[in-house]
Amino acid sequence: EVQLVESGGDSVQAGGSLRLSCTASGFSFEDTDMGWYRHAPGTDCEFVSIIRSDGTTYYTDSVKGRFTISQDGANLYLHMNSLKPEDTAVYYCATPSFDPLTREGWVCRPGVGYWGQGTRVTVSS
Repeated sequence: EVQLVESGGDSVQAGGSLRLSCTASGFSFEDTDMGWYRHAPGTDCEFVSIIRSDGTTYYTDSVKGRFTISQDGANLYLHMNSLKPEDTAVYYCATPSFDPLTREGWVCRPGVGYWGQGTRVTVSS
């Protein structure tokens, strides 16, 4: 059974840092593209960061220079620095979907692939 479990979400002040973790069971990250997505109330789910099986990484513009995605065996991480209130959302790790016709390509498709239950990040000013 495939399962992804996120952890590390918390409430922090603007400018703070968090490290999100995702632990996989039932499959391996090593030969699979993996990503982080986020969904805030009243907004669309959006791509945050992707790490491809070849190690290539992608970040949505709003987090470039602040967030870092990495993987280590069965664990996927998102290190978030200089957090802003607009980063407030539930963060999910997932196997990503790609649509070359979209602006960033890495689309949010909760019904496709594997998704964790999410971990909530709240950033206050």
